[in-house]
Amino acid sequence: MRSGLSLSASGLLALGAICAALAFGCGDADTAGKKESEKGQPAMSITVTSSAFAEGQPMPRKYTADGQDVSPPLSWSGLPEKTKELALIMDDPDAPRPEPWVHWVIYKIPVTVKSLDEAIPRQERLAEPAGALQGKNSRPSGNIGYRGPSPPSGTHHYEFKLYALGAQLDVKPGLTKDELLKAMESRVLATGKLVGTYKR
Repeated sequence: MRSGLSLSASGLLALGAICAALAFGCGDADTAGKKESEKGQPAMSITVTSSAFAEGQPMPRKYTADGQDVSPPLSWSGLPEKTKELALIMDDPDAPRPEPWVHWVIYKIPVTVKSLDEAIPRQERLAEPAGALQGKNSRPSGNIGYRGPSPPSGTHHYEFKLYALGAQLDVKPGLTKDELLKAMESRVLATGKLVGTYKR
């Protein structure tokens, strides 16, 4: 009787040890799998710069509504290899309204283009960069192309967001920011952002 009881207890101990080992092993496998999954999805980002101002620094008056109100020069690097074309949105998240104030919408920028010169014309269809289209800013009139900062008060931050797209867009000129974002859904491979500030 005692011998049988002893064996039963030993068996239970062994079974517990096996279960613990299996549980420990499964935990390691889950963690390893998660890490591997994260490694398989690297976070890609594009570097966006301007020769007119540095990241987080004031934009020169020339590029604002108080100056010549022309678009600043921009350049970028680090595009994914599978990029087919580019789009750029500039807006002001500090605007006193529910949604950011949109200053610039430009898209269908050829992937071969590495920069935008200053003073891009306010036209829906651009000759340079060839094939690029422009959309609507938030102004009630004269709302195609770039319109510079004109904050009502305080320092505002202006975000130039560049999107690398894995497929070409089949769209018309004159899109709003929201229409462009919807057209780009599931096509964005990477993004980059440059922030400039302005205070009157």
